[in-house]
Amino acid sequence: MITPPPAAASVPAEAVVPQHRRPVAAVFRALVALAAATGIVIDLSISNSALRVLSYFTIQSNILVAVVFALSAWRAWTARPPLPPLVTGGTLLFICITGLVYHFVLANSSSGFSMTDDAEHVITGWRSVSNQLLHTVTPIGAVLNWLLLTRPGTLRLRHAGLWLLYPLAYFAFALIRGAIMTPGTPARYPYPFLDVDIHGYAGVLGNAVIFGLAFYLLALALVGIDRIRPEIRGPENRISSQAAGPLK
Repeated sequence: MITPPPAAASVPAEAVVPQHRRPVAAVFRALVALAAATGIVIDLSISNSALRVLSYFTIQSNILVAVVFALSAWRAWTARPPLPPLVTGGTLLFICITGLVYHFVLANSSSGFSMTDDAEHVITGWRSVSNQLLHTVTPIGAVLNWLLLTRPGTLRLRHAGLWLLYPLAYFAFALIRGAIMTPGTPARYPYPFLDVDIHGYAGVLGNAVIFGLAFYLLALALVGIDRIRPEIRGPENRISSQAAGPLK
């Protein structure tokens, strides 16, 4: 009696298909992680309150970039499977939110929520360096990594809703933190559109709905683009060599 071979479908793909080192992706991701970490360290070193610095969405999203990109760099260097798309896609969304909100809202004097006219947020010296690293370099680096160094078609529509749990949790954190802090405390509310003293709870809730819808549309856009974007192939992107067998 001949015993049939076990079903191949039950074996994880990464256990069957050999993985190859991707040094270019590893080095690029390590540089993005270093940029995020450098910006965070600068902000912490020039601030008189580490807790205040860590309360900003900008810092939290860049901490996530530093961790996820460092781990992704290690996996690419050691020929291990990539991190789950839910994690990498969420990191991409959050750092894109950081860059877009800063450049189009916080640094835009016509937005109504600009921080550029606030003496407390004057950007000079090392703060200017960290500002560019955290709001410009890391978002651009994350997008380039996604477009050039990752396989398309991995993001799913369900991811978009799950990703929004973090911005929602941050919104609740910002309001609770502001409510328990003494009025007049610097940066009691981390961003102008979350300032209850200025807009009231109804106004802040309205702002949150608008921003939340924008974030969801951005998440859907990332999923849609991921499905139609071409795969950039290079020597290190091949999962097996021509001489390795039928798998190419």
